[in-house]
Amino acid sequence: MLFLRTTASAETPDPARGGVAALVRRRLGVGTDDMLEPSIYRFILRYSLPEQVYLVVVTLLSFPFLYLSLDLPKLIINEAIGGKHFPREFYGFELGQIPYLALLCMVFLAFVVINGWFKYHLNVRKGRVGERMLRRLRYDLFVRLMRFPMRHFDRTATGQIIAMLTAELEPVGGFIGDAFALPIAQVGTLVTTFVFMFVQNPALGAAAIALYPVQAYFIPKMQRRIRQLGRERVRKMRVLSDRIGEAIAAQVEIRTNAGAQHQLADVAHRLGEIYEIRFDIYNRKFFVKFLNNFINQLTPFFFYLIGGYFVIMGELSFGALVAVLAAYKDLWSPWKELLDFYQNQQDVSIKYEQVVEQFQVANLLEARLLLEGPTAVPEPRGDTVLANVSLVDSDGIRLLDGVSFTLPLGMHAALVGPSSSGKNLVPQLLARLYPPTSGRTAIAGLDVNTLSIAALGRLVGYVGPSTHLFSSSIRENLLLGLRYRPNSQESGANEGAHAHRIEEAQQSGNCDLDVTADWIDYEQAGVADAAGLERRIIEVLRLLDFDRDVYLFGLHGRLDPECHPEAASQLLEARNRLAARLEARGLAAFVERFDQEHYNKNASVAANLLFGTPIGPVFEDDALAENAYMLEVLERSGLTSDLLQIGRRLAETMVELFGDLPPEHSLVEELGFATAEDLPALEKILDRLQRTGLDRLPARDGARLLGLAFKLVAARDRLGLLDEAMQRRLVGARRAFADGLPEALRSAVEFFDPEHYNAAARVEENILFGAIVTGEADARERVETTIGEVLDELSLRETVLAVGLDHTVGTGGSRLSPSQRQRVAIARAVLKRPVLLLIEEATAVLDPTAEDRILASLRREFGGRTVLAALSRPEAARGFDRVLVMDQGRLVDDGDYDALSRGDGPLAPLMAAE
Repeated sequence: MLFLRTTASAETPDPARGGVAALVRRRLGVGTDDMLEPSIYRFILRYSLPEQVYLVVVTLLSFPFLYLSLDLPKLIINEAIGGKHFPREFYGFELGQIPYLALLCMVFLAFVVINGWFKYHLNVRKGRVGERMLRRLRYDLFVRLMRFPMRHFDRTATGQIIAMLTAELEPVGGFIGDAFALPIAQVGTLVTTFVFMFVQNPALGAAAIALYPVQAYFIPKMQRRIRQLGRERVRKMRVLSDRIGEAIAAQVEIRTNAGAQHQLADVAHRLGEIYEIRFDIYNRKFFVKFLNNFINQLTPFFFYLIGGYFVIMGELSFGALVAVLAAYKDLWSPWKELLDFYQNQQDVSIKYEQVVEQFQVANLLEARLLLEGPTAVPEPRGDTVLANVSLVDSDGIRLLDGVSFTLPLGMHAALVGPSSSGKNLVPQLLARLYPPTSGRTAIAGLDVNTLSIAALGRLVGYVGPSTHLFSSSIRENLLLGLRYRPNSQESGANEGAHAHRIEEAQQSGNCDLDVTADWIDYEQAGVADAAGLERRIIEVLRLLDFDRDVYLFGLHGRLDPECHPEAASQLLEARNRLAARLEARGLAAFVERFDQEHYNKNASVAANLLFGTPIGPVFEDDALAENAYMLEVLERSGLTSDLLQIGRRLAETMVELFGDLPPEHSLVEELGFATAEDLPALEKILDRLQRTGLDRLPARDGARLLGLAFKLVAARDRLGLLDEAMQRRLVGARRAFADGLPEALRSAVEFFDPEHYNAAARVEENILFGAIVTGEADARERVETTIGEVLDELSLRETVLAVGLDHTVGTGGSRLSPSQRQRVAIARAVLKRPVLLLIEEATAVLDPTAEDRILASLRREFGGRTVLAALSRPEAARGFDRVLVMDQGRLVDDGDYDALSRGDGPLAPLMAAE
C-alpha cells in the first residue's frame, strides 16, 4: 500500500516562525498576505523599500558634485583663461596661468568622471531592483494563476493571461527602479541648475524657469488623452490576441467550414480599429513634442537678449553667461526625463492595476493547499465517500443533486448514465477540479477539500476524456506525477553559480528549488532507483498495450552513442546478427546493405552521393541541391548536366501524369518527388527551359531540378534514367565528395561505416545498415519481425523502448494520436500508484475491444486499491464490482452489472440506445 511521506528539507522547521507551512511558503517565495497590492507604489514599497532608500540617498549625494561641475566652467573662463595676477598660490604651490588652467581642467574632468560613475552605479542598481521586482510580480501572478478555480479558465481567454504575464508587464520592470530615484534625480538636477543660474544672475534664473509652469500645466492635460487612447489600445490588442489564438486553435473548423474569409474580415476590422487609435496617438504625441520644442527654443531668446544686455552693461561676466547657457543646455534632458517619467508612471500604473484586477479572482484555491506538502498524512486505509454532494454552476443550474455513496478501499466501481447525467462530475469532484456547492467528499477519512495538492495528487490519479501533454518527451510526461520536491538541493552547476542563482531567487521572492536536481519520488513509484523506474515504466506501457507504439517510436528515434556506449555496441551486434539471420532464412534479398564500392539501388541519389546521414540543415533535403560544395563535386565529376536532364525528365513526367490523375492516385506515391501544389511551379520551369536551355537556366530553377533528381530511387526508376553506367559515375562522385570534404563541413554529415554506430541515423537504420527493397511483398513486415526477434535475443527491446520514451509528443501531444495521448495519461496515473484511480471517459476514444482489455488490466493492477470509472459505454462496466447509475444529476441505482443489465434493469435502455 502506498505511504505518503514527508520530503526531507535542508532547513529545520521553526515553530516560532510558523512551522513547516511557513517554511514551505518561504522556500517557494510566497508570503502570508493573500491579497495583491492594489497600486504599483504600494507593491514597490512593500518589497523594495530598502533598495529605494539606498537609491534616493545616493542620488542626493550626487547633487553637490553636479553643482561644482556647473560652476567650474565659469571659473575656468574667468580665472584661468581671462584672469590676471599670475602666478597664484594653490595649497602652498605657486601655479602659472597654463598650469592653473590645466589643474582646473583636470578637476573638471574628475567631476565628469564622478558624475558619470554616479549615473552608472544608479542605473545598474535601478536595473537590478526593477528586474527583481518584475520577476517577483510575474512569479506571484503565476502562483495566483495556479490557484484559479477551474471554471475561471472557461471564461478567460488564455491569450489575455499570457499577454498580461509577458508583454504587458514588461515596462513595469524598468519603471520600478526609477519610481523614486529618477524623479528625485531629475528634480534635483533642475533645482541645482536653477540655483546656479540665480546665483549668477537673478534675471537669467527667472527667465530660465518662466515657461516651465506653462509646460507643467498644459503638457499633462494633453497627455491625459494620450493615456486614455493607450488604455483603449491595450484592450483592443488583448482582444486581437484572443482572436488570433482562437483562429490558430480552430484551423480545422475554419477550413472545413469555409470560414477563412470571415476570419480575415474580422481580423482586418480589428486591425483597423487599432490603426485608428495608434494614428490618433501619433498625432497627439507629436503635437506635444512640437509644443515642447517651441517653448524650449523660446527660452534661449530671453537668454541672449537679457544676458547680452547685462554683459554689455558690465553687470554680468562673459564667463557667467557662457556657464548659464551651458547649464540651460543641460536643462532639457532632466525636464524631458520628468515628462517622460510622468507619462510612463501613468501608463505603468494603469497596466499594473489592470493586470491585478484580472488576477483578483473569487474562490481562489488556498495558497497553502497549492504549496504545502503532505506533512503528516498517514497510510490511507478507508472508504471513499460522497455524502449528500450537490453542485450548482454560476448560472444557478443544479448539476448534481444530493449524490451519496461509499466505496470501500479496494472496490472497483463504474459510473454509467446518459451524457447529461452528471456521471462525469463525480470524478472531477473527487479530484477537486471543482469544489462541491454542498456536501462532503472524503478519501480514507480525509476531507478532499482540505488536502494539499501534493497530498491529493498522491492519493488520487485522475484521467479525463482528453489530455493535454507538455511539448516534451513521452518520458517527461509520464514522470509528471512523480515530481513533487527535489530529493536534494545539490545542483549540477558549479557551487558559485548555484549560490548566485539561489540568492537571486530569494531576493526576487521566487522559488529557490533547483529544477535541475533529481525530483523523482522513487518511493511513490514503488522502485528504488532510476533503473527500477525505467523497468516499471515499461511494465506500465505493456499493461496498457502501448509498448508496441513506443517500440516503433524507438526504432525511428536516435540513440546517442556517447551517452549510451554499451547500447550502441549492442546495436552493432544486432546489425551483424540481423544480416546473418536474414541470410539463414533466405531473406537477405529483402535488404540491400550499404557498400562503399557499390550503388544502393533502394536508396535515393542523395543518399548514395552522401553515403551517410546529414547532421543539421547543410546537406539535408532540398538544401543539398543548393550546397556550393556538392555543386562543385558534381561539376568536377561531369554530372551536373546529366542530373539536370534527369530532373527535367522527372518534371515532365510528373506534369504529364498528374495533369490527368487525382493527387491520391498510387502513382503519385511512387513518383511523388513533388506535391500537387508544386506542379504549377514545375510547369513554369519547363516553359523557361524550352526558351533558355539548360545552360542559361536560373540557379533557383536548376536547384529545383537537381532536387527532383536527388530523390530518385533506382529500384523505382521506371524511366530508365539511372542505368548501370550512371550508377558507377555516382559512386565515383561519392568518393570525390568524401575525399575533398572541407574541414568546416565534416561535422555536417556522418558517413556510413559497417564497424561504427551512426549517431545521426535512426535506430532501425543502424540495425539494417541498408535499405529494405521495394516491390517485394511483405518485405518490410518480415524484416521488421526479424529485427524484433534479434532485439529480443540480445535483450535490446527495452533499450529501443527507452529511445521511444524520448519521442517528442509535440505541442499539446499533437504528434500522438488521441488514443496514444490517452494511454500516456493513464500510464502517468498508474505510475504514481494512487490509492484511488478516477477515470472520466478516458478510454472512450479506444475501440470497444481495446477499452475492455485496458479496463480489465487496470482492475488487476489496482487490486486492493479503489477504482471509480465514469464510462461512456454501459457494456464497459462488465467486470466491475459495482455499478452506479446516474440520471439528471442524481444517483438512481446501485448494484452489480449482471442485475442492472437485465431486461428490466436500468442499464437495459442505455445499452439499447448504443
